[in-house]
Amino acid sequence: MPPDEAHPAKSALTAEAAAAALRWWVEAGVDLALDETPHDRFAERPAAAAPRPPAAPPAPPSRIEALATPADAARRSASELAAAARTLDELRAGLESFDGCGLKATATKLVFADGAPDARIMLVGEAPGGDEDRIGRPFVGRAGQLLDRMLAAIGLDRTKVYIANVVPWRPPGNRTPTPQETATCLPFIRRQIELVGPDLLVCLGGSAAQTLLGLKDGITRTRGRWYDYAMDGRVIKALPTLHPAYLLRQPAQKRAAWRDLRMLAKAVRELG
Repeated sequence: MPPDEAHPAKSALTAEAAAAALRWWVEAGVDLALDETPHDRFAERPAAAAPRPPAAPPAPPSRIEALATPADAARRSASELAAAARTLDELRAGLESFDGCGLKATATKLVFADGAPDARIMLVGEAPGGDEDRIGRPFVGRAGQLLDRMLAAIGLDRTKVYIANVVPWRPPGNRTPTPQETATCLPFIRRQIELVGPDLLVCLGGSAAQTLLGLKDGITRTRGRWYDYAMDGRVIKALPTLHPAYLLRQPAQKRAAWRDLRMLAKAVRELG
């Protein structure tokens, strides 16, 4: 038996395996390695005080520190960039150049949108997950596959809708975006809705509904009803519904989501 087969631990780690392992740790939220082995600090004797070296010049800021813009300044910059965008391509370029949200430093890709830019129906979720972060499109993982089946059940698909998220960068470890991160990104998603100009807006999950519609109650209380969303001088109908990721965890709630889909299908028929 060759030595590497007899002792698998000594075999060389391929670049693909190393990249996969690193990606797994990053998705788990690990971003700092201290040492290979633990140390018993209580057993260590304090070393004699050494002469203090001359002060070193300050280290250059890390990428995350460089992106750490004060909250008020970040929101002003976001509002200015969003307002200046006259097309969806310009809005995407504005987001690519925006350095006011720290999530940009930890994300792999900007997850801007998917679907038809001239769609009459727009769906907005909370933030991208791991699959979306790698591919650069919203709702492509398990929750996205369920969303596709939900749309197909009422005769829709991604060529007939437009899909985006309130926050376009994935939070580390798929955590919930902070209120500051959501507020910073809000001008961009509002401008995105204006540029698409849909007739119907679907808020996927409680976070999107609370952010865009100003609702206080949770999604189980607010879903299944139409609300008004003020957009670019006109008011459109907005429907909060359960997020597909929630339905994967709570499949018994699919019955409620189906009722919401039927409401959406009826509204689409009434549009003509």
